[in-house]
Amino acid sequence: EVQLVESGGGLVQAGGSLRLSCTASGLTFDDYAIAWFRQAPGKAREGVSCISRRDGSTAYADSVKGRFTIASDNAENTVYLQMNNLKPEDTAVYYCAADRVVFGPKIYAADFNSWGQGTLVTVSS
Repeated sequence: EVQLVESGGGLVQAGGSLRLSCTASGLTFDDYAIAWFRQAPGKAREGVSCISRRDGSTAYADSVKGRFTIASDNAENTVYLQMNNLKPEDTAVYYCAADRVVFGPKIYAADFNSWGQGTLVTVSS
């Protein structure tokens, strides 16, 4: 069973930075993809970024390209999301998710079956 634990959320001013971490256990295969999603109040869950543990390929939502960077430390079973130049519209609960999927430019929540509990990111203006 895959278990995911997020950390690193908090309150930051617009223009600031945060780094989220997702530590995974139970990843018995190297072909897992790890993704970050976010959900703001009253909005649908949005795919933010995704990385392949197998080959390191990545995908980003257009809204975060150039500001967010995803990275994987396979030895530590941890995926990071470095978020720079944060904006108030980035405020949301951020979730990491994992599954053995091949992903494209757009990241779909329906493709992932293992989810963490989420960490809240609040960006003040």
